[in-house]
Amino acid sequence: MQTQAEKQNIFTVKALFFDFKEITKAGLAVSVVFSSVAGFLLGIETVNLQTFYTLILLAIGGYCMVGASNAFNQIIEKDLDALMERTKNRPIPSGRMSVTKAFIVATLMTLLGLVILYSINEQTAMFGAISIFLYTCAYTPLKTITPLSVFVGAFPGAIPFMLGWVAATGHFGIEAGTLFLIQFFWQFPHFWAIGWFLYDDYEKAGCFMLPSGKRDQSTATQTILYTIWLIVASLLPAVLPYVAPLSKLYLSIPAAVITLLLGGWMLMAAINLYKLRTAQTAKKLMLVSVGYITLLQFVYVIDKFLR
Repeated sequence: MQTQAEKQNIFTVKALFFDFKEITKAGLAVSVVFSSVAGFLLGIETVNLQTFYTLILLAIGGYCMVGASNAFNQIIEKDLDALMERTKNRPIPSGRMSVTKAFIVATLMTLLGLVILYSINEQTAMFGAISIFLYTCAYTPLKTITPLSVFVGAFPGAIPFMLGWVAATGHFGIEAGTLFLIQFFWQFPHFWAIGWFLYDDYEKAGCFMLPSGKRDQSTATQTILYTIWLIVASLLPAVLPYVAPLSKLYLSIPAAVITLLLGGWMLMAAINLYKLRTAQTAKKLMLVSVGYITLLQFVYVIDKFLR
């Protein structure tokens, strides 16, 4: 039978683990790592033990970098988080974790992540460092100043998919640029949808997420336009062999058709937001956008290994 001290220790460990997940935004971090893994699988030429070893390093290093970015973000926004319902129970504003402890966690994860990514290759570490710098020092401070914060945040947000390719190949080229472009355009409808259905909460903290600053026709129209650009970017691998014959990234016709259908699915969700302009349709678009990028990456990877 467990003693009271043993039960207290178990509770403390669980609480620490929970707070670590919260401060690093584990769900978001895992989804970002998934994008990097997908990019890595698209970039590899052979599968062997070294491939699996590098993939593990990429996943761990990637999680460290994303987790550190999220921790720094919560340190900077601790006062804003205390104002919003969805964030007031995070470790720092709730008082469960001090700023000093959070800073130590973020710093150690940054250093560990950079070392791990550097062990893969220099380019991977460089892009990882750029990502954490832009997210922490540019995107986060701009959220309370201008709606352009979403544009700035789209740059570090688009790096993971590309990062996987760079980790696999050791260089940045048209293929990595294409993967970057896809995830870059994806950021806009995704985050504008979030900004729409959480508008009231963001307003409490003075955060500007929507391009027009309001849940209006202009924002809905821009969401549709950027969704169209996303669809175009997603189909670029299907035409790369014709414009860049040496490109190692391309889609078969069946995969391109599936990609187009996925794009139609997301476009319909964006059009529905334009028609109804409700928090419910915005939330639906956000969920569809997550499904879109996830399924798209699955399609790309599966298509490569089935060819």
